[in-house]
Amino acid sequence: MPHHDHDSSLRHRLGRTLRTPVGVTALIACLLVASVAVLGPVLLGDRAARIDTDAINQGSSAAHLLGTDQLGRDIAARVVVATRLTLRLTLLAAVIGVGGGLLLGVAPAVVGRRAGRLITAVVGVLVAFPGLLFLLFLATVFGVGTTGAVFAVGLAMVPPMARLVQNLTASVAGSDYVAAARILGVGRFRMVVRHLLPNIAEPSVLFAAQATGGVLVAFSGLSFLGLGVQPPQYDWGRLLNEQLNRVFVNPAAALAPGAAVVLTGLMFGLVGEVFAQAGGRRAPRAEEPVPPSLPPAAGEAAAGGDGGVLVRARDLRVTFPGGRQAVRGVSLDIGAGEAVGLVGESGSGKSLSALALADLVPHPGRVSAGTLRFDGDDLRADPRLGTELAMVFQDPMASLNPALRVGRQLAEVAEVHLGASRARAAARAVERLGAVRITAPERRARQRPHEYSGGMRQRAVIAMGLMGKPKLIIADEPTTALDTVVQRQVLGLLAEVREESGAALLLISHDLAVVAQVCERVLVMYAGLIVEDLPVAELLGGGAAHPYTRALVGAALTMTTDPGRELATIPGRPPEPGETGTGCAFAPRCERARERCHDDTPGLTDLGAGRQVACWYPAGPAAAISHTAEATS
Repeated sequence: MPHHDHDSSLRHRLGRTLRTPVGVTALIACLLVASVAVLGPVLLGDRAARIDTDAINQGSSAAHLLGTDQLGRDIAARVVVATRLTLRLTLLAAVIGVGGGLLLGVAPAVVGRRAGRLITAVVGVLVAFPGLLFLLFLATVFGVGTTGAVFAVGLAMVPPMARLVQNLTASVAGSDYVAAARILGVGRFRMVVRHLLPNIAEPSVLFAAQATGGVLVAFSGLSFLGLGVQPPQYDWGRLLNEQLNRVFVNPAAALAPGAAVVLTGLMFGLVGEVFAQAGGRRAPRAEEPVPPSLPPAAGEAAAGGDGGVLVRARDLRVTFPGGRQAVRGVSLDIGAGEAVGLVGESGSGKSLSALALADLVPHPGRVSAGTLRFDGDDLRADPRLGTELAMVFQDPMASLNPALRVGRQLAEVAEVHLGASRARAAARAVERLGAVRITAPERRARQRPHEYSGGMRQRAVIAMGLMGKPKLIIADEPTTALDTVVQRQVLGLLAEVREESGAALLLISHDLAVVAQVCERVLVMYAGLIVEDLPVAELLGGGAAHPYTRALVGAALTMTTDPGRELATIPGRPPEPGETGTGCAFAPRCERARERCHDDTPGLTDLGAGRQVACWYPAGPAAAISHTAEATS
């Protein structure tokens, strides 16, 4: 089961949400209703039951705030006293509905295929049946009275709850960790408790909280119709029925029970909203300690002080709850029109670094930097990049809305960011599709993403980025899912686009051959840090200085690789965020590591024009430079 940091758990996020205005309102409402339910019968029980023949059907007065009923009983006291029974029966019916929905919802994932299909079909039929008619049918089956009404309302809640849980469970049941648990022989009960329910808890709790308000209305409706609570007991629905015939004589007496139902239903809605905020991206963020950022270098803050550098980042960090840093102080420059490759193993922080530049780091990650500038503008003050930055993601199907036509999606960029008219934006979309070598662009613009091949979808995403006039194109593994022929076409297209538009390119990849085809300079990342910066020619010519870079080159298979030569391997595994301590992060896997590598963290050191390395004992010709510098210091 996926691990969630303790600060991101529902409990901690719920605590923070309760301190928001919505949370405070919901908490106060719950405490108020609970107090009335607990203390009402104790303080006003006798007054609500006292019959006074001298005060029958009186209107509102100082003695009787809402007047009296046909037996002279105080209506206000009866509304307060009825709170306990109404809430108790509502919550009991909700428990039946939630429990039954969970059982039927998870059943298809743990029982046999035939039984699972039968359960799914039954739930589908019940959901399709009109809810009100289903409720009245159940009330007739179970009979008149409190017990029958509880079961009728509770069971009526089961089908929608079960359908929700089935959909959620189906998405979780296909996960790799569930398949692994099945292979290991995990029992069905443990599978549900350990792997399924914890991962669908938040949306299920949200639905249950909001549906409880509907249960309250449904139960009160049955009592109003005479099918629920029977005399001498009474709930808000029963009181509303008793006073309805006097609504024009004493409106307060008739409207008070209805108002109680509405306000309590709103309370359950607020509770659901609290869970929605606590369980989603709107959850308030806890303040995480962020390491102090480096001050910007002298002259960097001045406009135009970047000297032809399009992107400049210093001490760029991406921190997640618990103080875990996935990017630990990256410093880089990208010149205008320059093509830079960012390489490294999976989990080294390549994609997060790029997302941090674009202000797209997903919640709950936090970005900090000593300097973060784009074309002379400070992105820390205003992260909006408009159409000056284009992103090309690894999976183009995830970047395109499957429900919209491709041309319409491209046109929206021009309409929203460039203020173009609908017709002009559509024409530009067709033009951009043609510019990325998509044949028959007018016809293709009217198609949806599923009608495109993988290479065409990637071209369409590139065209979307070109709807504006980007100064920087960030391509995150743009050729991973493509075959070799289409891969070469897409790389060629990126090179053409860069040449025609003059845009800079940041190409993220784990494939050194891909980077070598397009880029002029390579940044090598490991454990959230840049460990080497060198020209592509040096990389291909065996001039890499960092042992990690040399290992990556040695592990790459090319068409000229000797079939009899054994490929190099890197022992061990990269550290997880939070596992890095003092010293070089690559030291545990490095054959050149010495005592200093485990104690001191190396910084990037210049090795000549356009070359930097973060290593105490670099390999190759750079070693002599490093040793000379060390002796001098």
